[in-house]
Amino acid sequence: MADELYIKRCLELAILGAGNVSPNPMVGCVIVTDGIIIGEGYHQQIGEAHAEVNAIKAVFAKYGETEGALLLKQATAYVSLEPCAHFGKTPPCADLLIRHEVRRVVIGNKDPFDAVDGKGITKLKNAGIAVESGILDKECAHLNRRFFTRIRQQRPYIILKWASTANGYFAPIKEEQKWISGPLAKRLVHKWRTEEDAVIVGKRTAMVDNPQLNAREWPGRNPIRIIIDRNLEVPATHHIYNDDAKTIIFNEIKTDVVENIHFIQMEDMSFYLPQKIAFQLYLMDIQSVIIDGGAHLLNQFIEAGLWDEARVFTSKNSWTDGIYAPKINKVITAQHQIGNDQLSIYTNQEA
Repeated sequence: MADELYIKRCLELAILGAGNVSPNPMVGCVIVTDGIIIGEGYHQQIGEAHAEVNAIKAVFAKYGETEGALLLKQATAYVSLEPCAHFGKTPPCADLLIRHEVRRVVIGNKDPFDAVDGKGITKLKNAGIAVESGILDKECAHLNRRFFTRIRQQRPYIILKWASTANGYFAPIKEEQKWISGPLAKRLVHKWRTEEDAVIVGKRTAMVDNPQLNAREWPGRNPIRIIIDRNLEVPATHHIYNDDAKTIIFNEIKTDVVENIHFIQMEDMSFYLPQKIAFQLYLMDIQSVIIDGGAHLLNQFIEAGLWDEARVFTSKNSWTDGIYAPKINKVITAQHQIGNDQLSIYTNQEA
């Protein structure tokens, strides 16, 4: 079916904006006249032109103003998410499509954001443009699962990540750093960091492993680093205090900003910590986060049922003892071989 084919192309374009458009959704747009793609584009950067704007610009760049305008009047615009109907950082895309008198608009998902949520579709229909929506709805929703979670549940999309030995250990009992997964898994984790807004570790992980929590082995931007350090015990000489990225330290002692280090005081971090973290991140427009350890912090999120995906590497190596890895009683939805490690993906459908 042609409509599905072009929406698939919209999704291929949309994902090129991963890591650069949050807290906005990823959106792709393809413009077709007489079975020929005359322009395409995607939302490339937060605060900059939306997918529809870039696709229309591509039409005029290729065909010129006069021919481009005529082609647009005969065109079907395919877009993976409902065109916006409000003035935000950019003008409404629904108005743009109306102004160029496109013949038809085919949409993947409705936009659940209150300022849109069907209003873009209504605008287009009221202007006499034929509109179809819900094309590859599930695929489009999966692409923007982070955005949809933030809007509908008022929290970030939460990814749990850890590595386990073949016999189920997570970390040494002694306070020492000991790698479990291999170099390919490490590179993949760095790629994931470029795609999410933030990465969180607990105090013990920050102190023992002294992680940099950046994306140095993959091109892209570093995530925001978040440390759970109730009594501010992590030494200021550790990597998390360098200037690689914005760093947030949740604690019970102070609220302050020192260059790129943001101290945020929380009350009584002994109770409902995952819920408090999730809500605070929502207020800060952090749309997605990787919980990267330690075991106690991961288990808190698992016990609270406050997670969306778990990405678990399992090594072929075994240890004689150690701290046990977290366990999830969910069905594995995907598995991949990453070098010598097996990657298992779990999805929390109940979330």
